[in-house]
Amino acid sequence: MNQNKKMSSKERQHMIINALKESTIPIAGRQFAEQANVSRQVIVQDVSILKAKGEPIIATSQGYIYQRSSKFKHIIAVKHSPEQVREELNIIVDHGVTVRDVIIEHAVYGDLTASIMVSNRKEVECFIKKIEENQAAYLATLTDGIHLHTLEADSMDKIKDACQALQEANILID
Repeated sequence: MNQNKKMSSKERQHMIINALKESTIPIAGRQFAEQANVSRQVIVQDVSILKAKGEPIIATSQGYIYQRSSKFKHIIAVKHSPEQVREELNIIVDHGVTVRDVIIEHAVYGDLTASIMVSNRKEVECFIKKIEENQAAYLATLTDGIHLHTLEADSMDKIKDACQALQEANILID
């Protein structure tokens, strides 16, 4: 492709979908922007259009991913301090389970959901590092540490084992 020629919206969206479907790791918006010779904001707009068309694209702290549905999903309720986030997430991913999101019930806004999409310790560290670098607060600080997570795995046994370990760490709410 000629680096000086900008791709059309349709061409960019096709490129984004194909790349995400083929990738097993998140792809940063800036990578798409460089490849298409456009700004990152144009890519954000393209991804929004694709989501509106029903494409299961998730924006994570590491980049965009194409959400392949896992066979097993389960929502859990947990409570812990901000200092225990690493412990909580590592317990879950160490059992082969993905933490899809965090959900809190806000007094004004109702349910607030944010994508996390961590599946291994490296992704947990990247997530925590991004929170720290941006001096951002965890959503759970708005609810005294109480929050929900949607968990995904290729077997329900992995989710049950992760829940048992969270219970033992006094993080899981029954």
